Amino acid sequence: MIEIMLICSLIFLTLSIIAIMYRLVKGPSASDRVQALDTLGINIISGVAVFSVLMRSTGFFEVILLIGILSFIGTIAFARYLERGVVIERKHPK
Repeated sequence: MIEIMLICSLIFLTLSIIAIMYRLVKGPSASDRVQALDTLGINIISGVAVFSVLMRSTGFFEVILLIGILSFIGTIAFARYLERGVVIERKHPK
């Protein structure tokens, strides 16, 4: 019974990821795309976590941590780029 629920949750997460990819491509503004990118990272993390429970393995915890860190850094970099026009500010010598 629990396997059926986990498979159904993976199917719903897949449908959610497809909808998020549509918003990522067709978003009316750049801030909608940043929000879709962050939501995509969260859904991928939850999908890997559900798959880990389904496989009864703890080997995916590092993958979940890596995706979380990369998703956070990507969201922050994209938001900084939208706000200031550059991701890394460099100080020019006087």
